[in-house]
Amino acid sequence: MNLRNTIVFILIIALIGAVAYSAVYGIDSGKIKIPTAREKIGLGLDLAGGVYVLLEAQTDETGPELDKKIDQAIAIIRQRVDGLGVSEPNIVKEGSKRIRIELAGLKDTQQAFDMIGKTAQLQFVDPEGNIVVTGKNVKNSEVAFQKGSTGVEEPVVSLEFDKEGAKSFAEATSRLSAKADAKDKVIFIVLDDKVISNPVVRTTINDGKAYIEGGFDVQSASELATLIRAGALPVELKEVQTRVIGPTLGLESLDRSIYAGAIGLAIIFLFMLIMYRIPGLIADIALTVYVLLVLGIMIALGVKLTLPGIAGLILSIGMAVDANVVIYERIKEELRAGKTLRASIDSGFKRALSSVLDANITTLIAGLVLYYFGSGPIKGFGVTLIIGIVASMITAVFITKSLLKLFVGTNLAKNTKLYGA
Repeated sequence: MNLRNTIVFILIIALIGAVAYSAVYGIDSGKIKIPTAREKIGLGLDLAGGVYVLLEAQTDETGPELDKKIDQAIAIIRQRVDGLGVSEPNIVKEGSKRIRIELAGLKDTQQAFDMIGKTAQLQFVDPEGNIVVTGKNVKNSEVAFQKGSTGVEEPVVSLEFDKEGAKSFAEATSRLSAKADAKDKVIFIVLDDKVISNPVVRTTINDGKAYIEGGFDVQSASELATLIRAGALPVELKEVQTRVIGPTLGLESLDRSIYAGAIGLAIIFLFMLIMYRIPGLIADIALTVYVLLVLGIMIALGVKLTLPGIAGLILSIGMAVDANVVIYERIKEELRAGKTLRASIDSGFKRALSSVLDANITTLIAGLVLYYFGSGPIKGFGVTLIIGIVASMITAVFITKSLLKLFVGTNLAKNTKLYGA
């Protein structure tokens, strides 16, 4: 027995077991608290319930102008939805002129409809609460660049007011710039009763053109400029489809899916163990790593779990098992041909690699197509399928091979019959 390899193998198994335990049951030992994977993964609309709204822009515009208005409308709607306290709302552009809004877990649906549809109120307010200008006075707001204190060009937000706004802004900046205390020089920019910026007035601005500085990067400056332009929705949006989904059926489906998945995995583990013995045991360990890897990627990317997503996950588990079966059948052929155990493993993986890659890449292409062209549940299926296929290739090609060679290196079992010969 090779003691070093045996210890390393046991430590790896113990680590995988500990991570699997924490993913299923969580850890709560006073100072250390790790939630379960189910608690960490956000549930999609079909599992958590909520509101689904599809809006379509009523305009004949196309190209960059339409894109700009749709992006601006999405920014405004997101700002409003944030006020509802919805966790991780899904607001995305669909096609060229539609916006899909998914508010999982929302109970007050009428409040959502009212918030999404209302006209935004943009105001510039002085420290005394007086309204200086409103959104109707803003002619333009966009990202510009100015030399900062270090001499490097830095992004700022440029503002331009109409004639009426320029006059009011000149009066206000003249009054505020004369104040001694910096907190009395602030102009609060308020959108839908929420302060989105609070620049300090340094001098009187008479020409109706101002710049907001404040350590922006290009993205944050662009977001603020978009919100300031949002005096109202930039284009009329018509409600094309609305659905209110109850969570009861979805949660029952989730529980049954998890139960069915656990039974399915147990049967797969048993099958691999009986058919391939020690390689089957390694495959079971690799499949455990695979499931943990998929769940970890979904949590890290903030992917919401939906019923079609569960279907994609189960399908990718089947792909992972299939890859192991192809590899082990090649190893058995090499053993029966009289090769040594180590040579059979190397040759088996090498011969199976092209078949495994071909099968996974074709499925990956299908997943990418579903993700790119699909929407809603179809896109959710595509996302989990893509994540599952990538994790499947990693576990089948790298982890399974490394664990199997490590186990062989322990010299705990040398009989080739234990490897399926």
